[in-house]
Amino acid sequence: MCINTASPKAVLKVTPDQRVFRGETVTLTCDIQGAGDIQWTYSWFKDGSVIRDITERVYTITSVSDSAEYSCRGERSDSQRSDTSDAVTLTVSDLKPKPELTSDPAGAALTGNTVTLTCHMNLSPGWDFYWYKYTLNSETKTQTNSYRVKIDSVSDGGQYWCRAGRGKPVYYTQYSDALWVNVTVSPKAVVTVRPDERVFRGETVTLRCDIKWGGDTEWTYRWETQGRNNQYTNSVRRISTQELNIISVEDFHSGKYTCTGQMGTQSSQRSDAVTLTVSAEAQAAVRVSPQPWLTEGDSVTLICEVTGSSTGWTFSWFRDDDHLSDSSRGAGGSYTLSPAALQHTGVYTCRAERGRPAYYTKNSNTQPLWITGVSPSVSLVVSPSRSQHFSTDSLSLSCEDQRNSAGWTVRRYTNRNTEDCSTQTGSRCRIISLSTSDSGVYWCQSESGEKRHPLNITVYDGDVILESSVDPVIEGHTLTLHCLHRSTNSPILRADFYKDGSLVQHQTTGEMNITTVSKSHEGFYYCKTERGQSLHSWISVRVSRSGQISVFKILSSLLAACMFLLATVVLLFKCCRARVPSAEDQSQYSVREETST
Repeated sequence: MCINTASPKAVLKVTPDQRVFRGETVTLTCDIQGAGDIQWTYSWFKDGSVIRDITERVYTITSVSDSAEYSCRGERSDSQRSDTSDAVTLTVSDLKPKPELTSDPAGAALTGNTVTLTCHMNLSPGWDFYWYKYTLNSETKTQTNSYRVKIDSVSDGGQYWCRAGRGKPVYYTQYSDALWVNVTVSPKAVVTVRPDERVFRGETVTLRCDIKWGGDTEWTYRWETQGRNNQYTNSVRRISTQELNIISVEDFHSGKYTCTGQMGTQSSQRSDAVTLTVSAEAQAAVRVSPQPWLTEGDSVTLICEVTGSSTGWTFSWFRDDDHLSDSSRGAGGSYTLSPAALQHTGVYTCRAERGRPAYYTKNSNTQPLWITGVSPSVSLVVSPSRSQHFSTDSLSLSCEDQRNSAGWTVRRYTNRNTEDCSTQTGSRCRIISLSTSDSGVYWCQSESGEKRHPLNITVYDGDVILESSVDPVIEGHTLTLHCLHRSTNSPILRADFYKDGSLVQHQTTGEMNITTVSKSHEGFYYCKTERGQSLHSWISVRVSRSGQISVFKILSSLLAACMFLLATVVLLFKCCRARVPSAEDQSQYSVREETST
């Protein structure tokens, strides 16, 4: 049987570290490996010499002053000794350490973000760290050398310090130099959408994230959306570019979009949400103002609009399916003919486009436009002579030609149909009982297809109509309007008269008069009473042709008078020369007279 008589080994441990600073407290601990519960006494050695009066397992140096090699050994009561521990070198530095304080980010911090302060020391572990702001009177302790400061406002900026400490009692390093943390209010991101927040399926959409921030800061971007498609939502979050491009937008792209700028560890404020709404394919719609039937010389405007959208569109116009090249008339979605001519008659459509690549709407509805010639000899006479009529009333229309009424018939355009007047005898038409379907434009048409004198007739099944001239008012003449009631077919005394939606007169006499009409009086008129409100009627104003002729006659007369006066002066001058003899003639006469004597 073999008995192991090898001596146990002593092991020396140093706390806090083998590298310490002058004035620190150092604890040396001597452990005997495999000693069990045996009572030992200890011997301590410094640079190979016994340290007297120290026999405890733990040896504490309260204020270390110099570097040395330490070792220890244990001894039992039966005089058995352990092996001496390996020597441990305790290195004591005279210079008290001073940490360096840094921040991340190093530049200005933005509100709403976090700044990480780091207290750098090239030392071993075991240190606690102490943090100070503004003054050194209050401190925050951490076990790591980093400290996160939540920057909620500008007041969270300022001067910061740090220092480290370890041991009991605590040994402190020097304070770091003060670090100034600059705080700036975080800029807010702004999302813009091209061409519009309301788009149509198939369009190309660009969302752009802009951050107003000085300098040459390089931002990366984070996009978020609350879309209808989770896969798309996740893909948006992976996009870090300033612009988010969606080619051929679909329904699932609808939703709220936000963006945030990222600059290192700092981020901007999140933008306000922009709602992208994707609708079905865009449809253009065309309408006419004031009316689709005109006499040459009048003005008319066609308006093209995109249903449900108004931003970024340019427009193309077509007449009888032919593209109209004079696009300047169509700027801003309107196409104006002033003055209208006979060749402008046709069926008009429009189409809108926007974006790159171009996205086109569907073609609009068709809008017929008729321009008829001016023929003083042919006129359409309406009885009663007004543009608005009550339903169930009768109406008489006739084409009257100063030369010959034969060959002219009354035709009309109602409910998108062109047709003869319902009950026609020669050049006359009589409607016994009007209905709203009889509303439309009526004109005289010759056998050769010439159209003359279009008039707008409106049939109303309400109780109040506006009585106005069925023909345009001549500039300088008087315009008279009445408000009529169905039961009496006579003017209502108390009535308000409106032009283009604005009140122009309140009358108690039942009629409104404008004594001298000018072009500025042209517009849509209606009246309102306690018994109801009329429909709108377009009152057009034309320049007086007689006035134009009068001026021409005056100028012609003046020119003729001038020519007459000039001719008279020339004749008088010639007569005077003929009566006065020349000097040569007089001398000849005197010689003859003398000879005769």
